[in-house]
Amino acid sequence: MKTVTAAAVMVLLAGAASAQTLDDLKNDGKNPDNVLTYGMGYSLNRYSPLKQIDKATVKRLVPVWNLSLDNPWGEQAQPLVLDGVMYVTNARATVAIDVGTGKQIWKTPVDWLPETPRIVCCGVSNKGAAILNGKLYRTTLDAHVIALDMKTGKEIWNEKAAEWKEGYSMTVAPLIANNVLITGISGAEFGIRGFIDGWDPETGKHLWRRYTIPARGESGNETWPQDTDAWKTGGGSSWITGSYDPDLDLTYWGTGNPAPWASQSRPGDNLYTASVLAMRPKTGEIVWHYQFTPNDQYDYDGNWEMILGELNVAGAKRKVLMQLNRNGFLYVIDRASGQLVSAKPFERVNWASGIDMESGRPIETDVARKLRAGEQIELWPTQRGAKNWPHAAFNPETGLLYANTMHSARLFKHLPTGPYVQGQRFMFVENLPAKQPEGEPVGHVDAIDPLTAKQVWRAPLWDHPQWSAIVATGGGLLFTGKETGEFVAIDAADGKTLWQFQTGSGINAQPITYTYKGRQYVTVLSGIGGVYWNQAREALKSVPPGGSVWTFALMPD
Repeated sequence: MKTVTAAAVMVLLAGAASAQTLDDLKNDGKNPDNVLTYGMGYSLNRYSPLKQIDKATVKRLVPVWNLSLDNPWGEQAQPLVLDGVMYVTNARATVAIDVGTGKQIWKTPVDWLPETPRIVCCGVSNKGAAILNGKLYRTTLDAHVIALDMKTGKEIWNEKAAEWKEGYSMTVAPLIANNVLITGISGAEFGIRGFIDGWDPETGKHLWRRYTIPARGESGNETWPQDTDAWKTGGGSSWITGSYDPDLDLTYWGTGNPAPWASQSRPGDNLYTASVLAMRPKTGEIVWHYQFTPNDQYDYDGNWEMILGELNVAGAKRKVLMQLNRNGFLYVIDRASGQLVSAKPFERVNWASGIDMESGRPIETDVARKLRAGEQIELWPTQRGAKNWPHAAFNPETGLLYANTMHSARLFKHLPTGPYVQGQRFMFVENLPAKQPEGEPVGHVDAIDPLTAKQVWRAPLWDHPQWSAIVATGGGLLFTGKETGEFVAIDAADGKTLWQFQTGSGINAQPITYTYKGRQYVTVLSGIGGVYWNQAREALKSVPPGGSVWTFALMPD
């Protein structure tokens, strides 16, 4: 079912939603009128050189249009823009919008099952779409992958990736790399066996599946118990979109926690959970891997964005990937070889004293050993991490990462593991609040040197951590949002807030910036939801739900 307005006729006549090629995707960011990929480029830098809106002019930033999405569940997606049309997804629908007017062109509801929200771990959401050759691709809560016609919203193909009743769901934005549509899966909290899929973007034919938990006889299975079938319910979800290096023809995907969280039933490293996999897009072949948290007993995962960049390492330029891991360490890895370049803490960490640079393994403390022995511990950082899924930005001009980080602990204890029940939570932990240290903020906005993991500056957050992604610009600004609804522009040089606007609901989505007819715009989705809102509803009870798209530009001088 779809809704098409009269504006659609005008758009079609204007030739909007024209075909884009693989070369266009590789060059995303060079044409500022378009945003064609998740992360605003294959590198997931979330950086734009646009500088019409800068530290001097941002005071003139005003909303130019707002469109309701009629969705109370929360907005976390990144919009895409092509030829003056914006494409927005959430759990309920896909919407095409005229960038110049904010008018809806078409809307295609998702044919979802009412029961599916119960098997989504951490909030009903969708992270975004992918586009190629006039088609838009998205995933659904009931684990389907769909292709829509970008001009009309009509469904072209619809393929089932997994059975939602078994605990599988999909919130991931797809990635198109070397003409393969790649998707991940959610559900580690339900004891799934995680995987990453490759699809033919033209026909929807399933090309390959790379399980993140190897089966008997496959490399890596020896890191699971050999006297049980723990690997069959081993977790390892893959719900954050990977990055892609076209020169190396490698895509980099993070994987999630092993299942259950309580580790006593799964001794061993538990590959390939809490890892990064460097894979060939055409085949799903794993070229190299690195495991961040072997035998992850904290729900630290390794899902988060793999940011690609070039850094000066010991006097030489190195092509690297960077991740601000949930476990509190910032990892820099050579993206061709998988060699660990640097691994240092960027937040308070008590479960490990460091990372052994020879083996790449964490050096565990007594805190880790006590938890494994069944004792309650105060865990720094919490299972939510020193940084959660909201994406950081990397400015190649400054060489710095900019991230919304968290600063708190939890009282954590493993419980006796029970039987696996398909489609039910499979965790077995006691997870209680710990007292926040007096005088310490609950989070920060940080500017971080990737190789030292030291903050160039920190802007403290005293009420709530921020669950919006960050976009950095050539105008010296960072754009992000707050759970209490403010969309903010921050000085990238010192962390000071220069401008803010109240959107009416909490922001936990992904801003973008682009141009239209020579004018720079900034767009973000507003609509509170997600894991933090689910756990802090009383503290955020004055923030109303309800999704909408906000677009801003400079008011004439």
